[in-house]
Amino acid sequence: MKKDQIFEFFRRLAESNPSPETELEYGNVYQLLVAVTLSAQATDVGVNKATRALFARVKTPQDMLDLGEEGLKAHIKTIGLFNSKARNVMAMAEILVREHGGEVPADRDLLTALPGVGRKTANVVLNCAFGAETFAVDTHIFRLGNRTGLAKGKTPLAVEKQLEKRVPQPFRVGSHHWMILHGRYVCKARQPECWRCEVVDLCGFKGKIAEQGAKPATPQGAGARKAKEKKP
Repeated sequence: MKKDQIFEFFRRLAESNPSPETELEYGNVYQLLVAVTLSAQATDVGVNKATRALFARVKTPQDMLDLGEEGLKAHIKTIGLFNSKARNVMAMAEILVREHGGEVPADRDLLTALPGVGRKTANVVLNCAFGAETFAVDTHIFRLGNRTGLAKGKTPLAVEKQLEKRVPQPFRVGSHHWMILHGRYVCKARQPECWRCEVVDLCGFKGKIAEQGAKPATPQGAGARKAKEKKP
């Protein structure tokens, strides 16, 4: 995808959704950090259901410590891997209180030093809470970057580095939201809904589905690659 195409790609997404936001529900920076940490291998919908009652009670790291690990587990037991996530969230709260005065640091290295916080989580917090130009590469963005030709890479970090180089102003702060939402609701993993995609003419995907219910124009996935490899 060329520079002018990338600009037009984001211009159209921005036009349809001028103020993109995360679908995770939170009331402050600490709650955002907890929600993003809990969202690993879970849906935003599932996390929101679990955190509504939790966040009514817990607004600070000290509140989380006062609640205790078992109390936290009672709130998040519907979320996958809740036992390990509860341990991480409690350890995170303890460090925030002891080393950061109960505040969430606006620094990637300090964030990734917290239990349960990886680069993607740190990037989300930095972007959503502090307005940083970060690119949190989840499964949707990884797929979208490679499928469209916007940012190709074999790893999330490689895709992130490509996005850092290629996404232009004034779209850098909102870009990861637009990509996540587009990947979640339009450019889906199994059946991309190309027939209603507003950037379909800019996309380099060869398996575009022109009509609802139609099959991809070309074979997709590992099966297609294996089929090609077997040909003499």
